[in-house]
Amino acid sequence: MGRRHALTFALAALLAALPAVAQTVYKLIDRNGKVTYSETPPKDFDGKVIRIDIDPNANKASLGALREEAGKSGQAKAKEDAKPETPSAAARLEQARAKLDAARKALEDAKDNPGEGDIRWLGKVGGGTRPVPTEQYQRKLDDLESRVKEAENEVHALEEKQ
Repeated sequence: MGRRHALTFALAALLAALPAVAQTVYKLIDRNGKVTYSETPPKDFDGKVIRIDIDPNANKASLGALREEAGKSGQAKAKEDAKPETPSAAARLEQARAKLDAARKALEDAKDNPGEGDIRWLGKVGGGTRPVPTEQYQRKLDDLESRVKEAENEVHALEEKQ
């Protein structure tokens, strides 16, 4: 019996020591706009399913980099800070395009997935209801649209320079 426990413990320790791999979560949006999350893909789900791959190592700090930064002398650090690297025109354009893609995605996500309380349902004269965004939600959409427009202008300006 003791040997079995030792083997089980060793196996558990080995599994815990393995590096974390990407995890997948599924965002489920039903016809009424209700959002739920699942670790397994749904079967026969009548709605929108968005696969989200999560890399658990994406937001880890490197202790070595922190020690290296702390070890630098104040003068060396000041010299390094005084010479910021300027990205190339191609790199700036790529960054602007990435910013534009992110702004478009944020706007699309906000439109496709309004939060609870973002939409009011008003009655129609002939019966039924229609969705109407709240003032706060409309301001959010307007802000996201202006960010998309700013990013588009930035991309166009950088493209004209090339």
